[in-house]
Amino acid sequence: MRAVRFESFRTPPALVEVPDPACPPRGAVITVQATGVCRSDWHAWQGHDDSVRLPHVPGHEFAGVVREVGEEVSRVAVGDRVTAPFILSCGRCPQCLAGAPQVCPAQQQPGFDLQGSWAEQVVVLEADHNLVALPDGIDMTLAAGLGCRVGTAWHAVRAQAAVRPGETVAVFGCGGLGLACVMIALAAGAEVIAVDVSPAALAAAESLGATALAAGPDVVDHVRERTGGGAHVTLDALGAAATAHSALEVLRPRGRHVQVGLLLGDDADPALPMGRVISQELQILGSHGLAVAEYSELLADVAAGRLDLAGTVGRVLEATELPAAMLAMDRPPTSAGMTVARWL
Repeated sequence: MRAVRFESFRTPPALVEVPDPACPPRGAVITVQATGVCRSDWHAWQGHDDSVRLPHVPGHEFAGVVREVGEEVSRVAVGDRVTAPFILSCGRCPQCLAGAPQVCPAQQQPGFDLQGSWAEQVVVLEADHNLVALPDGIDMTLAAGLGCRVGTAWHAVRAQAAVRPGETVAVFGCGGLGLACVMIALAAGAEVIAVDVSPAALAAAESLGATALAAGPDVVDHVRERTGGGAHVTLDALGAAATAHSALEVLRPRGRHVQVGLLLGDDADPALPMGRVISQELQILGSHGLAVAEYSELLADVAAGRLDLAGTVGRVLEATELPAAMLAMDRPPTSAGMTVARWL
């Protein structure tokens, strides 16, 4: 099969021929039809994730069709249209049995400790537990984000932040993940302020119904003013020390901050205003992926028209353009929304 692979960190990926993957007894092989281009893929390429082993195929959000199933798989069949959370959990540990597979201690992730979806085929472990059936009406290009950015945003906004109608939500960073947070918060009945440095990202957030606010030295004062004293909920969808700090500063007393963007590299251990967290009784919540059981409600929101997945997609590429797309992430984005590549 064809795959986009890098041989060493920070050297250009290349389109190469690699052996077809073997199907595990409890797993499945998926023919990838669409795969996302995520900032986390760039972090893996940069060597920021210790689990990556070279040579490596990145990619962790995808949609496709089941090509092969293992002999112990009973719920999934060849030909099924599927996606999967980027966190492949075991399905048997206390966390999985409690309905929290996104924090499974035995989890494995395509594109990180497993070979990923920047390939014509990808393996999903524990297929009966991890694969999610896609309704026929959902386009594969739009469905690719369900495995990471849209799913991650849904869990952050609905499960972790538990956003309620009438609350004010400030989203810092409006790439694919941030735009999905904006859309889902709006669908939950919140008023949303979108903060970014990119005019294109702000325009995209505004088109969804958010109030756009350019990031800058006065952003904290501006958000407090627009929200009448501070937001009820903030989300750092970028993953940077500066955005995490600002997001905490703009909360009203007893507000809730969700850290959903990964803090890696130089931003891995940021200084945060913990004195304000204590004095204002702020909550800081982590958010990691999406539980498999939450997909039914997410897909119901899509089917009912409450969420329009097209609003999260910016560019659609051919998979042969993936090497260039990886190199382009060294520079600020020129378009809003997530980039999706299709294997044709």
